[in-house]
Amino acid sequence: MTETGPLTPRELRAWQAFLEASHLLEEQIQRQLKSDGDLSHAEFEVLVTLHLAEGHRLRMSDLARGAAVSKSRLTYQVKQLERAGLVRRTACDSDRRAVWAELTDAGAAAVDRVRPGHRRLVRENLINVLSPADLDQLGDILARVAARLRER
Repeated sequence: MTETGPLTPRELRAWQAFLEASHLLEEQIQRQLKSDGDLSHAEFEVLVTLHLAEGHRLRMSDLARGAAVSKSRLTYQVKQLERAGLVRRTACDSDRRAVWAELTDAGAAAVDRVRPGHRRLVRENLINVLSPADLDQLGDILARVAARLRER
């Protein structure tokens, strides 16, 4: 089959199942995060990435990579989170061009507030539906897809 030819029935089934599952799961996650913490999924990913970072702070460029968002989208997200008091930006002493994004105490509290519901939702709708072997395989498959997309 050519790269631009129609998808085979097997390929189409996989693609449509991926789209449907990812859209439905994203919808559930968005509702849960909004309900539990008035956060978007993108904001939550930024906060969690900072929460997991050493000292709860990262350079903006590292945060963009860790949260898997473009730098321009990250700038917008961080600005919104900063207005809400959940993140603060500070200058980097060693590199005048770099800016740190740092999780505030309020940001850490927001993560702590929404994380239990988020974990429950992910387990109920993804983790518990799969066997341990399925989870390993899914992790391997999606890591390959992500690596391919990062190359571009």
